[in-house]
Amino acid sequence: MSEPLTDSPIEATAPAAEATAPVAETTAPAAEVLAPAAEVLEAPAPVEKMQVARWYAVQVASSCEKKVKATLEQRAVTLGVDNRILEIEIPQTPGMKLKKDGSRQSTEEKVFPGYVLVRMVLDEDTMMAVRSTPNVINFVGAEERRATAKARGHIKPRPLSRTEVDRIFKRAAEKKAVVKVDLTEGDQILVTAGPFKDFQGEVIEVSGERNKLKALLSIFGRETPVELEFSQISKQS
Repeated sequence: MSEPLTDSPIEATAPAAEATAPVAETTAPAAEVLAPAAEVLEAPAPVEKMQVARWYAVQVASSCEKKVKATLEQRAVTLGVDNRILEIEIPQTPGMKLKKDGSRQSTEEKVFPGYVLVRMVLDEDTMMAVRSTPNVINFVGAEERRATAKARGHIKPRPLSRTEVDRIFKRAAEKKAVVKVDLTEGDQILVTAGPFKDFQGEVIEVSGERNKLKALLSIFGRETPVELEFSQISKQS
């Protein structure tokens, strides 16, 4: 009668051990669930800073504006920076030159002689392309003085503001035509138009900005100062 009592507890514990086995198996999927989470936490790839083209003023040798413009346009293509050097402009306004024989020649007058404007993305390659162009002096900008050397520092190009750019091109578009005339005080002139036509006189003052001059004309036997338009006179030899 005692043997059945000792065997029953041993048999009862066996199923309990088997019941615990599936618990270890349920932990495996947890590791698989965490794996995608680690991928989500990876840092995103850095975003490249967008490069913006700005207008810069470049000082050039006297009377070399057109030559610099043509050379720089060609060099930009040769050096492979024409996608960053986008525009080269010489702001000009219409003008007229009055020759000694009285004939007139249409001209273009530079708004800022000795400078060209370049719209470009500023980096080492584009700066080198501009600075190494023949007849270029330097960018307009701020001088970065060296801490130890006595020599002049490096010029850091300063971009023009939108207000400056608008003012420059607006001035070029609206400025009245300038008449350049080869006249100085003491020159003899003949009036070719207006109420004093066919009168001769002597120049006493030249005002190029106003396209006018003053001359002494002999009227009724007296020398009288008269203001005339450049278009109303011709120079006498």
